Amino acid sequence: MINSLTTRIAAFIRNRDGVAAVEFAFIAPILLILYFMTVEAVQGIETNRRLSRLGAMVADLVGQQDALSATALKEIIQISESTMRPYTRSSPEMTVTAIKVSSEQKGAVPEVVWSGTVDASGKYAKALKAGSTVVVPAALKTGDSFLIKVESRLNYFPILLWPREGDTASGLMGFFTGLKMEEVYYARPRIRREIACATC
Repeated sequence: MINSLTTRIAAFIRNRDGVAAVEFAFIAPILLILYFMTVEAVQGIETNRRLSRLGAMVADLVGQQDALSATALKEIIQISESTMRPYTRSSPEMTVTAIKVSSEQKGAVPEVVWSGTVDASGKYAKALKAGSTVVVPAALKTGDSFLIKVESRLNYFPILLWPREGDTASGLMGFFTGLKMEEVYYARPRIRREIACATC
């Protein structure tokens, strides 16, 4: 009886049937995790690039205007947001600021002419106060010039961690509210020396 049991145990230990299946069961979860991490990384990088293109497009469209209104600025931003597709898990927030750099004799001080923002829900509001000073890159700080600054912000939700349908604020189990992405783009007017916006 004991010899028979010992023989069976020894035969079981020597048996290699199913080893590949067991190894695959250990390796498969790791491979799946690596695959999804790669997919998420690629999607995140592409979304960030689209966010940068969004800022460039808004700056370009604003720069082609003779004058603007708050309504026109909001429409430009909303139209440009189509560049974010196919990403639709959250909406970007955009702030457009017109900056006048004083002449060299006055120290080339960058001051806000007008500034408007559209939040993730599509609501427009005034942003920076007119006349307030702002910081611009030294290469763009040339006297007696006009700049358009576009700030694009996005709470990026990976596809595996996106919020519940219809609830963009809760995120994963109520604490994950997205990865913060932000891009800043500067441009100059194309048609006129300065772009006015009375209602911005």
